[in-house]
Amino acid sequence: MKKSLNILVALLLISVYSFGQKVPADSIFNNFYKATGGKALWDGVKSYTLKRSYSAPSAAPYDANVTVSIPEKSMSKSKTIMRRSFVYTVKGNEGWIKVPVGQKSDVKDLSQAEQQSMRLEMYDALVPFMNYKERGLIATTVGIETLNGIPVTQVELQGQGVKYNLYFDAKTNLLWRMRKNMGGVETTTDFSNYSKSAYGISLPTKLVELNSSDKKPVTVVSTAVINGQVNQELFKR
Repeated sequence: MKKSLNILVALLLISVYSFGQKVPADSIFNNFYKATGGKALWDGVKSYTLKRSYSAPSAAPYDANVTVSIPEKSMSKSKTIMRRSFVYTVKGNEGWIKVPVGQKSDVKDLSQAEQQSMRLEMYDALVPFMNYKERGLIATTVGIETLNGIPVTQVELQGQGVKYNLYFDAKTNLLWRMRKNMGGVETTTDFSNYSKSAYGISLPTKLVELNSSDKKPVTVVSTAVINGQVNQELFKR
């Protein structure tokens, strides 16, 4: 019964798209912002920290701490694997990794591709369409379809060297799935368990990632703090 209703909703939405203009991508994004706390709150996001735990079949679990300062275009990500912490950082036009060697760390430059990936990730970790026009991305509404019986609205977001296909739940307006193509690798991320942060915006606390390279699903449990105090030492080489 529920599946039939979902399909009916999808057909009705398809009908609307067929006899009128497609809903602009900005309207779809604004519906998402409204559903998750309001555009004013999203516009006020200047920094955030994430604590994430990663687990996958036949692989050692690991934790990651992410800190981002959006005005400074800086991101620090610490991955702790088997009690060893690897720290990846981009700041402005620079990027580096600190690899633990004994009691010290060996600092190496990140490649341009790795830096570009992190600069995208600092937005992807919240929503990839955040400030998208300022970042030189173009958004286009694709249309309505169903995924796993759920009616979704698809938006394509494209920039230099990267393309996203974003799927928004047609009923809740929440971002339900993201497909990201970059460097010949497609990564699909499903979002669920949206929860309101202390700041007031809702974010998914569970993600499942699958990329075309290793083809192993990775489950991510995530908690966020928005506009908390940022330790500037994290961005020092």
